[in-house]
Amino acid sequence: MAITDLPLFSMLKTRMHWLEQRQKLLAENVANSNTPNYRGRDLKQLDFKSTLEASLGSAGNIPASMGMTATQPGHLRGGSGTRGFDVNPSGGFETTPSQNSVVLEDEMMKVAQTQLDHQTAISLYQRGVGMIKTALGKS
Repeated sequence: MAITDLPLFSMLKTRMHWLEQRQKLLAENVANSNTPNYRGRDLKQLDFKSTLEASLGSAGNIPASMGMTATQPGHLRGGSGTRGFDVNPSGGFETTPSQNSVVLEDEMMKVAQTQLDHQTAISLYQRGVGMIKTALGKS
């Protein structure tokens, strides 16, 4: 079994690939910030649940549908998963006279967040490899 076949590593690999693609799109937005009629683009957020189910389902030993269950009467039930508001509304609210919707401040904040997320994924990947090395007795 290859290390990339493990669920943790395949999920991290998917996340890092998504972040790389997002960084490319954000760079295009910044580069075209003065282009008339240019509409800024962004990737659809990665769906963690479907990624987890696909990853765990391919492992074969863990069921893909993992719901929350209350094993004691005092346990809280899981929420419905719906929110009353959207944290990141799609589409900008500013438009220049040339009909360009790219706001550099917003794009740079997205670039910085994407960079932090990528560094976090890399760190988790390195720690996972380190744990495997420790388990094998190779440090």
